[in-house]
Amino acid sequence: MRDEYDFSNGRKNPYIKKLKKPVTINLDVTTIDYFKGLAETSGIPYQTLINLYLSDCATNKKELQMSWS
Repeated sequence: MRDEYDFSNGRKNPYIKKLKKPVTINLDVTTIDYFKGLAETSGIPYQTLINLYLSDCATNKKELQMSWS
């Protein structure tokens, strides 16, 4: 390893907007099982599927539609 590195020609991370932040979230067992089932059939990890779904909701500004009967 060098004692010093020259970053004068460096550039900002172009993927900075795609960085992820670890969080703790409580999900129902049935919800986790649902995404784990999708993960098995799609080959995509279930946490990635959850992130993709939530990202789609945020991108399309979906609002929760609930009615109590």
